[in-house]
Amino acid sequence: MSLERIEIVRSTERLAEVGPAWMDLWCRAGALVFQSHAWIDAWWRTAPDRDRRALQVVLAWNGDRLDAVLPLATCRRRGLRLLEWAAKDHTDYGDALVAPGLDGGLLRRMWAHLSAAGGFDLIYLNRLLPDAKARTLLGPAGTAGVRLRPNRRSEVSFRVAGAWPTGDAWVAAQSKKTRQNYRRGQKFIGDAGVLRFRLLPPEEPMAPVLARLAELKRAWLAGHDLESNLYDEGALALAALVRVLAETGLLRAFVLECDGVIVAVSINFVQAGTMMAFVTTYDPAFERGSPGMVLMMDYIRWSIDRGLHTVDFLCGAEAFKSRFATTSVTLDSVMGRRTLPGAAAMMLDSWNLAVRGMRRRGAAASPPTGASEAA
Repeated sequence: MSLERIEIVRSTERLAEVGPAWMDLWCRAGALVFQSHAWIDAWWRTAPDRDRRALQVVLAWNGDRLDAVLPLATCRRRGLRLLEWAAKDHTDYGDALVAPGLDGGLLRRMWAHLSAAGGFDLIYLNRLLPDAKARTLLGPAGTAGVRLRPNRRSEVSFRVAGAWPTGDAWVAAQSKKTRQNYRRGQKFIGDAGVLRFRLLPPEEPMAPVLARLAELKRAWLAGHDLESNLYDEGALALAALVRVLAETGLLRAFVLECDGVIVAVSINFVQAGTMMAFVTTYDPAFERGSPGMVLMMDYIRWSIDRGLHTVDFLCGAEAFKSRFATTSVTLDSVMGRRTLPGAAAMMLDSWNLAVRGMRRRGAAASPPTGASEAA
């Protein structure tokens, strides 16, 4: 007799109740922290806009044992209920959580159950790694549940991976210009005071470090006309997420200090032999010394010396990440529609993507101004 039972968690109280079973599954699966109960719970408890969000976390039980989780939630945008990964804004790699040894059939049954229950118009699941468990939901036409289709939006994750015997060997393998810039940066910062790179010990309070990080990040965002509520004054999410990393033993927080004052900080974590860089920033007052670059080189060297095989800069194609990357991974996205408004929105989205693509191709094909005269 099958003991399988599928449940959709929609309340804060039920989310808290399933925590122990979810934690047990997360440990059995060896999954990333982004799929842990602690991460989703920390996001939900601190989200500043919960009034426009709703939990849609799908659980598959085998008796009292939890075997799979689809950590999803809806967000209201322009009148539509968009289904996406729970904690999407703070999750670099979205995915399902599945017990070892189970096939994709369980996830497909969970998806069919959620599709029948409804509560959403449009689906957008992004940042899928090549080996993401959730890819099993990309079934052919006729598959039970809302059909998901590949979307043309993608992101990139840059990594440093190689067979350097030591951190110094990695530094020596960099270009002459990179090594010179590293030394110049160290000298520029060091001329203003005592320069120190260090890994924060577990007993050191994180609150002052996170306050400094948020202060620097707000300044950087304002200078680039960007916003992120993660760093707002009084925001609780950053501290809650970092606490999850600390309590799971994954946290590695690195700072670069000048006379004891933080001029660059990187909140990282380690899983599966990989150093992952979650949040990083620097003091623009020291920009000439490239403190962010100096700190990156320091923690990459540190990681190699500790036997880690990869440094993963997570999502984002920023130039400072590609500077050191030796490889990259493309993160895919999928979309689907459940209602007529969702279908209309999906059609409009496809049309907008096609128009932007044509404009880019047209701009690439057009000669620069004055090219014909120069010829």
